[in-house]
Order: sequence, then structure tokens, then C-alpha cells
Amino acid sequence: MKKKSTTTKKSTANITKKTAVKSKKPLKATKKIAKKATTKKNTLPMLNGISDIRRFFYRNETPIYFISATNFNLLGADEWIKGFKFICYIECFDGLHPNVFSPKEELPHEEFQSIEDINNYLLEHKEVVDYIKSRGRKGKALFLMFDGRTEKLAKKLGLEVCFPSAKMRTFMDNKVNTNRIAEKAGVPCVPYLLSKVKSYKHLTSISKKKLGTDLVIQTPFGDSGHTTFFISNEKEWEKYEEEIVKEKEVKVMKRINCRGSAIEACVTQHGTIVAPLMTELVGFKELTPYKGGWCGNEIYADAFTPAIRAKARKYTQLFGDQLRKEGYKGYFELDFLIDQDNQQLYLGELNPRITGASSITNHAVFALSDMPLVLFHMLEWMNQPYKLSVNAINGRWFKPENIDSWGQLVIKYTEKEVKIITQAPRSGIYIMNPDGTIKFSRMDTHRRAVEKENEAFFLRISRANDYFYEGADMGILVMRGRLMTDDFQLRPRAINWINAIKRSYAAVPFTAPKTPRAEATEIGGFKMM
Repeated sequence: MKKKSTTTKKSTANITKKTAVKSKKPLKATKKIAKKATTKKNTLPMLNGISDIRRFFYRNETPIYFISATNFNLLGADEWIKGFKFICYIECFDGLHPNVFSPKEELPHEEFQSIEDINNYLLEHKEVVDYIKSRGRKGKALFLMFDGRTEKLAKKLGLEVCFPSAKMRTFMDNKVNTNRIAEKAGVPCVPYLLSKVKSYKHLTSISKKKLGTDLVIQTPFGDSGHTTFFISNEKEWEKYEEEIVKEKEVKVMKRINCRGSAIEACVTQHGTIVAPLMTELVGFKELTPYKGGWCGNEIYADAFTPAIRAKARKYTQLFGDQLRKEGYKGYFELDFLIDQDNQQLYLGELNPRITGASSITNHAVFALSDMPLVLFHMLEWMNQPYKLSVNAINGRWFKPENIDSWGQLVIKYTEKEVKIITQAPRSGIYIMNPDGTIKFSRMDTHRRAVEKENEAFFLRISRANDYFYEGADMGILVMRGRLMTDDFQLRPRAINWINAIKRSYAAVPFTAPKTPRAEATEIGGFKMM
């Protein structure tokens, strides 16, 4: 759900009275969704500070699961929490990861339309059910995506879903509602209006005076690069008209010359903990077929000016504090847009969940010196009293000397021709030779095993006998050091790594049989990470 030169300019002062939200009270919808807090007295001993909390998780006896298509998003969490297991549909490690469980038998099912479908399939799979029961029924579950059915299936297995309800998350994931929450929090958004759009003539009539004619339109929901539309004339409008006019309300923004950034945080009972700001890789044709499509991140100390970093932290805390008022707690991510013309910082969008950037957030030096952000999230769901200083943590994590340099590339298949994969590289550590070729060095399950800048950790997603189709996830490369230049272009080392990984795959053209229907896009067209 990312974007490149998308969106808008100016301050929120120009937003019309109709779209501005003056009330600081929680939105009515979130008030209905949020459950009333219980007042049961907790008799467990108080945890005082980081060392006590880390010890608590090292001694944890509650089964905890991350259930998803892959274990990419929370890679390494099992090293911090005793009893933490991954239940995955795609086996990325060929059975060699000690804490990944993937059912061996493929059961009949409807074609997957979303990651929620994958998770629901897993929760009903007999092998998964038996595995969870064998470890005790009073467990806890984390998901990248889930819906109401997921909640019911988890409850049936004795699992508590450690996130606010699917209904609340859906409400907040709506890009229209995100802006309304931001206005109440005092977080500036790019100049926008919220409206149903009936035609190009209607669009120009409502936007020209306030936003101009070079516009970006976002529908309420959608994956990275799929539902963000750049429109400056009627011909461009016609290309996306069908998807826009069917929505009851869309977000119309002024387009600005901007760079994307991402920041993850956690709403806790003691305040909002904020990780450092990261750059985003967006729309690179070597990595993704989608214009405006997210395809990676970088984190390094000098990625942004101190002023931009300070603003991002302030706005994220304000937004998190407002989320808490709305009844939300736990992990979330914000995309910020930096106007290159005036260095203004604007909110792009909210992801009320773990994200594709979580792997970097949770394993950079700033997190390891205390503990990963996901542990703060889990603490909110462990019914365990604790004390800590959010201000002290945020202060430490803000210091440049506590930020090391990492980057990740999310590599998608960018061709239009559908193929069947005959050979795929293994997950693990690779070394790049001076001539640009790579060789498999050793099996490892964690990116921190990367020691030098000529090494990279590769997490394979597409396997032999899977299909290549436009937008299919091939895998993720994680490495130390910079991937982009200061003007946001891919560095030669990044391009060399991308090309080398692609050459490690072999595939043959796919010819669809007349019957039965071909399953060429079994997992495709929806967010995987």
C-alpha cells in the first residue's frame, strides 16, 4: 500500500469544512467496535523495565503462533519468545527451520482470493489443528491479515487473536477513515477532499479550485500500487473510471513531488513507542510491475534530516495516542510523504497491523538493544502488569548512533508471460562474486547472519512447480548497507543482486489446458506480505 510521486501538497488548513473533523472524540464507529475495558484485578507480579520484560518472554509458557502465508514479517521473533511458532502455507525453508510448521498435504479448497483465505484454510487444516492441540489449547495467535471467520476459527481452537477486532482494523484501514482520524490527532495530511466521484466532469468540478487538475485518487482499500490512480487528464481518467465510480467515497488529493517513508509504532498502555523512520523503495521496474508499488525499505542513520525525523516521531505519537482513544492497541505503521519542494511532511496512510517493514524494524540495532517492537505489542495481550518509560525508549531509538544500516528488496516477477518454475534458489545466505554472480554460502533462517556488504539473506517465496505470473512474489533479499542513492535511484549493487537472484530461477512457458480450469494464479493479485 505504498506510493511514489503520489499525492499532494499544502497544509490541512485548506481542507473544506465538510471534510475537516473538528471533534476530538472517538469516531462513532470505533466506539461501537471497541469493547469496554475490564476491571478485573491482576495479581501477577509487576514487571519493572526492559530486563524484566525480556526475562518474562524468555520464560514464556503460553503457545504463541504467527499464522500466515510465510514467516517473513516476524522473522526471528522465535528467538525472543519461548514457545513462539510459525504456521505457514508456503514452506520457505524446505523443512529446515526449527520453528516453522507447514502442513504437508494440500487439501481441496476454493481458489484463494486473499491472505485471509489462506489463514482460514490453515486453521481448518487437520494437520494444523492437530499441531495446535498437541501444544495446548490456551494459545495466542498473530496474523498479518484476518477477518471475522478467522476470529471464529481461532476461538474454536482456543486461540486468542492478539490484535484489535477485524471489524475495527477494517474500519481504520479504510483510507478515508484514516484521514478523519489524522485530522482529530492533529497530524497534517496532504490537501484532499473525500467524495463520491461520478465522472471526470464531476471530478474537475469538485477538485479544480482546491486541488488543481494534477490529482491522485485512492479507493478506500487496496494493495500497494493497485488502487492509487494518477489522473491529470480525461484519458487517464478513462483508464481507471470503472474502479473509481463504483466506490461510495474516495480520497482525492493534489499530486506533489514527494518521497515515501515508513515508520512503525506500538500503542501501549503507557504511551506510543515509535521506531525510526525508514525510506521506501517504490515502483522500481526491476522489482515490481506496479507503478507506485512498494518493493522494499532502507534504514540508516542519515536517511532523513533531524527535523524530518523529529516531525515523523511527533506525528506518529499523536496518531498513536488518537488510536488509543479510538479503542486500538498494539502494532501499527504509518506512511509519510515528504514534499521535495518544501520539505513538508504529510501523512500518507495507515496500516493497522504488522507490515512488510516489520522484519527490519524488529531486528535493527535500536530494537535489539532493548527489545523488538513486536514484544511490546505482545505484552499488551499477555495480561501481565508492567512498567516502563516510553519517553526513555523513544529517546534512545531516536539517536543516530543506535541505528545501523539495512535494506530489503521485495522481488516480484515483472513479465506478462505465465510460466511454470522448474528451479528455484534456496533460502539462506548468498555471497556475490566480483563478476556479479552469486553463490549459496550457507543455510540460515535469519538475516542477522549477514556479516558483510557482499552477502545477503534471501527468503524464497516462489518454489519449483509454482507459477510465475505478473506480480508474483519471487522472494525477499535483505542486506547490510545502502540500496539507493541519495536521489532515490537503485544503486548498481542492488541491481546486480536483483539480476543474480532472477537468474537463479528457471521456468518454462505455461500452456493452459482446456479442462479443467488452470490454477495459474492460485496465490496472486493480493497482498502476501
